Amino acid sequence: MTSDSTVPDTALRADARRNRIQLIEAAGRMFAEHGPDVAMEEIARAAGVGIGTLYRRFPDREALIRGVCQDNYRQALDEARLAQQDEPTAWQALVRIVRHVRALQLSVHLALVSPKVHRIITSDELSARSRAELLRLLDEVVRDAQREGTLRRDVGTGDVAMLCSLLLRENLNHEFGGDGRERRARLLLDALRTGPPEGLPGDPVGLADLDF
Repeated sequence: MTSDSTVPDTALRADARRNRIQLIEAAGRMFAEHGPDVAMEEIARAAGVGIGTLYRRFPDREALIRGVCQDNYRQALDEARLAQQDEPTAWQALVRIVRHVRALQLSVHLALVSPKVHRIITSDELSARSRAELLRLLDEVVRDAQREGTLRRDVGTGDVAMLCSLLLRENLNHEFGGDGRERRARLLLDALRTGPPEGLPGDPVGLADLDF
């Protein structure tokens, strides 16, 4: 029997599309909380569907992990495209991309803790195409920001991508979320911009606040 895991959403019936979306969202939440080996039955229960529906959409755990990661990349790429299209300056587009690239945090986190997930992501052609397109778009925004004089000329797109990767590598449930996450993003952006630094949100993190 052919599963729907490799069928584009637009080719599925409305109810099948809805079930697939519910399963992707539930799996993402469960993977974030319990890791990629959480029971498939629990994922189906969290999605509000039967286990048979889950296996019709995704025949095995690998297909489900692949679906979640593909969705993460799609969200990040969609947001980057909107940022480039909607923002009045390249710098503002870059700021928006940096702040909204967190759609990829789950995939990055799972790849770090699980060699199996890392293999699934790196071998998936759709994720690879989305990643390449995201980097191509980021390169356009970086070059445009440098031309408008808002981004330092002594950095490259690879520098920006690696700094974003550092933000993505923090624990999904890190106690310094919220203002702390925005504080780190602001510090990153201040290191890249040509103008004066902005004020930082929240309070400085002292040694006593660290948990490692």
